[in-house]
Amino acid sequence: MTVTRESLPAVEGGQPVRSQFLVFGAPLIGEEEIQEVVDTLRSGWIGFGPKSLRFEEEFAQYVRAKHGISVGSCTAGLHLALIASGVGPGDEVITTPLTFAATANVVEHVGARPVFVDVDRETQNIDPARIEAAITPRTRAIMPVHMAGRPCDMDAISDIADRHGLTVIEDAAHAVEAAWRGKKIGSISQFTVFSFYATKNLTTAEGGMITTNDDAAAERLRILRLHGISKDAWKRYSASGFTPYEAVEPGYKYNLTDLQSSLGLHQLRRIEANLTIRRRHWKAYDVGFADLPAVETPAPPRPEERHAGHLYTILLRPERLTIDRSQFIEALRAENIGSGIHFTPVHLHAYYRKRYGYRPGDFPNAEEIGSRTVSLPLSAKLTDQDVQDVIAAVRKVVTHYAR
Repeated sequence: MTVTRESLPAVEGGQPVRSQFLVFGAPLIGEEEIQEVVDTLRSGWIGFGPKSLRFEEEFAQYVRAKHGISVGSCTAGLHLALIASGVGPGDEVITTPLTFAATANVVEHVGARPVFVDVDRETQNIDPARIEAAITPRTRAIMPVHMAGRPCDMDAISDIADRHGLTVIEDAAHAVEAAWRGKKIGSISQFTVFSFYATKNLTTAEGGMITTNDDAAAERLRILRLHGISKDAWKRYSASGFTPYEAVEPGYKYNLTDLQSSLGLHQLRRIEANLTIRRRHWKAYDVGFADLPAVETPAPPRPEERHAGHLYTILLRPERLTIDRSQFIEALRAENIGSGIHFTPVHLHAYYRKRYGYRPGDFPNAEEIGSRTVSLPLSAKLTDQDVQDVIAAVRKVVTHYAR
């Protein structure tokens, strides 16, 4: 085969696939969001207020939950959900090692211990068949993570939790649109927490939402998210007049703002249309990589699940390449394609290795996925040409470095 400047990887001196860098996870922000933010700025009320309340209501309706409690981040929401569940010092929370560190960090924040259970190799979600063996008298909760937007087997997890009297707190940072057997993620468990970070399918730049069907828990979460005071700022300083307040418990500064909710309101209204676009891109990736022996594409959704399509993650087959993953990512960057890694398993991070003595080999499925995964751009903002550029770059790199 003749090697030309067009076929030679840019990292080796060839011509890049793109002239401009394609940012991984760039959000689609429409004119509606911009105008809503301007309206909020002109209103004089930019903190938590009427638009946040409206966003909470519309989001809860979308996921078919009774209550939506907006917060400053998914991390904050998970923290509050643990507190509302009564999880504290000496307790244990079962979760997956294949997740962002925040999932385990919040368990540490309440003085409990995260207990990891390996994932299913195909779905990359916590393996329900392994959960029961990890339950001890100290276990208080199960925290499944819907990896990349693929819902966990919530029937199996809920059954285990019910039999052992455990709370389920779903980390749905990737899963706004997901459903399991027709039930929306957000409507199933005691608590579900979503992320609206800049790279998520629905973004408020930073932010999150807790959903629950428990009236008493919802009221406590609303108090906890704003210093533990009995009246929020909107109620205290609105046109109805100043109302005295008192702190009923030591809470946190975890509220969302109307500026952020101005984005969320319109992001939510376009969520299904954006999912349609991402599904089209997903299918193009599947077709574009189908004949590459060095690349394993995501397993297709099963009939019982609605995949939120948050991350398109390929798994490299290192035995078929002459470069490692870091070199592969750098080669994509040279082609002006951004990418990510989701995730380095939490038990291999320095803190958890030192605190609990975890070692490589403890959770082999999570470790294999974590060592081989590369996340490619997947956003409603991408054009079809952007997607074809990603495909071309991956094929170019893989073909050149094929073993």
